[in-house]
Amino acid sequence: MLSNNKIARARSTDEYVDMINQAIDEVFDLRQAIEFDEEFISDGRAVVDQLEQNLKDIYASMKDGSYEFATGDLPYVALLENYRESLIPFKYLLKRINETHNRGLDISES
Repeated sequence: MLSNNKIARARSTDEYVDMINQAIDEVFDLRQAIEFDEEFISDGRAVVDQLEQNLKDIYASMKDGSYEFATGDLPYVALLENYRESLIPFKYLLKRINETHNRGLDISES
């Protein structure tokens, strides 16, 4: 499990959906970088493929109404443990998505 010390969760459904869309965009950018310099990031293609599929599955479940919070860590979490932040520079965003998934939206009064 990823360390979740003070990981900021999304405060609204819109913010949560935006986080997932941002992560999908980040995966696209990472895929472009790997295709540009595949020798440099040779092990990156597998992680990109899995992240992309997991995030698109989450987004699709939100659109079709089948998404559920708090069903355990998202499928990509185990994968993240094996890669440095230098390979996945948006790792914190993925942690935020997982934290929001596990604990729900942060709708506490400020």
